[in-house]
Amino acid sequence: MFERLDNIVAKYNELKEELTKPEVLNDYNKLKVLSKEQSDLEEIVLKYQEYKNNLTSLEEAKSLINDPEFKEIALSEVEEKTAKLESLKKELEILLVPKDENDGKNVIMEIRGAAGGDEANIFAGDLFRMYSYYAEANGWKIEVLNSIEGTSGGFSQIECMIKGSNVYSKLKYESGSHRVQRVPVTETQGRVHTSTATVLVMPEVEDVDIEIKESDLKIDVFHSSGAGGQSVNTSNSAVRITHIPTGVVVGCQTERSQLKNKENAMRLLKIKLHDDMMQKQAQEVGAERKTKIGTGDRSEKIRTYNYPQNRVTDHRINFSVMELDRVMNGHLDPIIEALITEDMRLKLAGEQELQ
Repeated sequence: MFERLDNIVAKYNELKEELTKPEVLNDYNKLKVLSKEQSDLEEIVLKYQEYKNNLTSLEEAKSLINDPEFKEIALSEVEEKTAKLESLKKELEILLVPKDENDGKNVIMEIRGAAGGDEANIFAGDLFRMYSYYAEANGWKIEVLNSIEGTSGGFSQIECMIKGSNVYSKLKYESGSHRVQRVPVTETQGRVHTSTATVLVMPEVEDVDIEIKESDLKIDVFHSSGAGGQSVNTSNSAVRITHIPTGVVVGCQTERSQLKNKENAMRLLKIKLHDDMMQKQAQEVGAERKTKIGTGDRSEKIRTYNYPQNRVTDHRINFSVMELDRVMNGHLDPIIEALITEDMRLKLAGEQELQ
């Protein structure tokens, strides 16, 4: 670990020197890139310097232990500095974990009713409401891009943009199949049913470098519809775009303007194609998921919401909370914090294995 830290300090100092050169100062793009690179290393460098300063203080305190006049103070100082060094070492280990470059980004979230018919759609609506409450608690904003309401409530499909500070860092663990166990409103005999809804979370990407040919698109326009397929306006403003080579289908009907709906649909299509490309690359590399617990595909059952027992269980980390009512009202922090902690532990273990 300390060899890596020394290399980081050397790189930091090299960048610092580069940033003083006239040819760099006169090149805005290069200046921007090098400044960001230096800024990304600065926290580690400062923390490592703090560690070395405390290490020096510890050695000085140890040298005074045999001096009767300073022994008591020295022993206290040794104890304090030893504990501080242990704490700083753990902080450095965490800082050395490779950061997810998407953590600070906004997200596109897609929720679909899956197995269970009307109850699955109702549950999809419950999940959307849960994430809406969680977003509100974090000061995030939600913009619905597309939605198809279920005939008995909820949504058969809803896609939204969630904007704010570090949205992806918390919501990236939500992709997967969510299972609900409860007595549906439509159940007359009081039997508990199991239904599922799928969630897909994708980081927003700006200026996606994906070539989309007009000839590869099938664009349909139609009346926007509400619950049960009822038309909500008389103009063909809703847009559905099919990317023929991949079969990816996106739609948008939230705006009154067909042009605006098409713009939103194209933005969503680019993000989905980019996400598919990233997933394929990760699968080819094979190692990405080894130390990640939160970005599984939608076929993976990640969580169960058990209403009779008021329990939520995340199966990836075998973590349960007996407060489903609070969770459905947006109190997701205990689950997400547990996922972040375990993800960090796995990443640290992976780093140690590589060494």
